[in-house]
Amino acid sequence: MDKPQPSDGPVVAIESIGKVEEFGPDMVQTGDVVEDIRISGSPVVKAPFKGGKAAVQKILHAAFKRGDTSVVVKIRRGLLGPNRERKELQACLVPQGKRNYILRSIYDPNHTVGFADRTESECIALQESRSTRLVSELTKAHVQDGFASYPWEKKMNSKSLSYNHLTGGSGSFLSILILPKALDLTSSRYDTIEETMGRAHSWLLSARKSGVPITFVNIQTEALLTKISGETASATVNCINDLSNITDLSLYGFEDYHGVDLGVVKAVRLWYRATGEEVPLEIKLNQYDTRLGFAVSRTDEGFIYISSVEEDNKEGEAPSTRCGLRDLYKLAKAASQLLIISRIANEKVLPWMVCSTGSIRCYDTISLSQKLSLHRKALLPFSIHLLLWDKPVKCQQCGGEFRPEEN
Repeated sequence: MDKPQPSDGPVVAIESIGKVEEFGPDMVQTGDVVEDIRISGSPVVKAPFKGGKAAVQKILHAAFKRGDTSVVVKIRRGLLGPNRERKELQACLVPQGKRNYILRSIYDPNHTVGFADRTESECIALQESRSTRLVSELTKAHVQDGFASYPWEKKMNSKSLSYNHLTGGSGSFLSILILPKALDLTSSRYDTIEETMGRAHSWLLSARKSGVPITFVNIQTEALLTKISGETASATVNCINDLSNITDLSLYGFEDYHGVDLGVVKAVRLWYRATGEEVPLEIKLNQYDTRLGFAVSRTDEGFIYISSVEEDNKEGEAPSTRCGLRDLYKLAKAASQLLIISRIANEKVLPWMVCSTGSIRCYDTISLSQKLSLHRKALLPFSIHLLLWDKPVKCQQCGGEFRPEEN
């Protein structure tokens, strides 16, 4: 079937006012052919408009004099036929000089249009050039990046954004870095990545077996730069073909632009979280407190935990009782779980690294106990965060819901 050709008959067309490039394809714009006009409650006036633009302006002037300023204009794009595209503009009348009116969209005050006398073929040409222009602009358009300021301190200190809210009630993000084991005193040879991951796995399982309520989240390798001698690295990367030689190595080398031999140690970072939640307890002190009422110890894996809690005596309730720590300790003991301290006064006290010698970098219980004692003597309240386990249970002293595990 032959493509229909546009006639050269006169039509009333839309003439955009303002920045045409800001108008999207869904908006009525230059070159669209007016099919009918409806003003308030008046009958619809359909094309062809005898007299063209002048006739349309006469209709608009009469409506404005009556006080009717609400206008709906229907337009078409493309040739006459079933595939033509139709749009609608809901607008209000705006006087523009003597007996001349334009239309302003009721949805976008920046979208204003007028009318023009054109031929059908002129309108088709305008529509096609508009499509070409839009495609050209689209190919040139790029999404720009930028910088947005963010109130980090305010957000991180907000009570509504606790550690549990950040992770959907599953505790905060915790991790430990495991360095590959050195196979000699000079630290020139190391275990493979597979063996380092095996150490991470053993550390996690041993911690869980001892009663630390944590669960696996993720594991990843982490590259650490160090200066080495040329003979130290098990393999050297000089080109892309050498990458296959370092897949399972924990140490490999390369030479920088200045001829310095650099080594890359591939450590393993293990991500984990509390099986239940990481929850804060506020320990408030008064002048009659002679003790905090609890003691701390450390597991072989480097975790600090509540090792004992005193029962109250004639001197009154200890701070550990008032804040609910004693009740939580009993629940943990009944569930065969350790009550792990993750933070003291918002300072993390979890183990953070396994050295290449096998030693675990963690916190000392003696200095930690001394710091807690200084809090008591200075009557400065402090918070401790605890890692909890599963199954919700009410704690009357804490006024909250916690997750001890039933045997």
